[in-house]
Amino acid sequence: MARKAKIVRKTGETRISLSLDLDGGGKTKIDTPLKFLNHMLENFSKHSGFALNVNATGDVDVDDHHLVEDLGIVLGQAFLEALGDKKGIARMSHAIVPMDDAKAEVSVDLSGRPYAIVKIPFSEFEEKRVGDVSKENVEHFLESFALNGKFNLNVKVSGKNDHHKVESAFKALAKALKEAVKVTGSDMPSTKGVL
Repeated sequence: MARKAKIVRKTGETRISLSLDLDGGGKTKIDTPLKFLNHMLENFSKHSGFALNVNATGDVDVDDHHLVEDLGIVLGQAFLEALGDKKGIARMSHAIVPMDDAKAEVSVDLSGRPYAIVKIPFSEFEEKRVGDVSKENVEHFLESFALNGKFNLNVKVSGKNDHHKVESAFKALAKALKEAVKVTGSDMPSTKGVL
């Protein structure tokens, strides 16, 4: 059974078309006006092995918040749909990924119970953005992804360089989800019998 989903979201602030294939081999085509976010989504796709196709526009002349948030929402919705009934998946996983001075520790549980703890201690003495994305919206993107994907996410990052911190977090999340979605059997991975 194909584990794919396509979501289209149109609001007064954003227009997003996103397709996701959990078994797509990391093929990616990302087109948004936020170049740093494009780079992070490309990393996410490559290291998760998920095929990800995103075409998005938004009112980034106001600021990046609406587009970043809505992309997190849509990615979460697509992820949840692509997972299907979750029978046979590993369900839980974690990853630790270094990038030069930075290190990200990410744990996930595809439990159906959305919860997110994201701690990325950004430098107070640097710019308020990483590339063209507001630092506060990086954590918000990850939270929106987890809450709409209905999974438990715990992210803890340390380091000096803010770019490295964010990139290590996206790569660790990718690696954790790659393992969590693997089909390892045929049973529902829960004593409840449902996820």
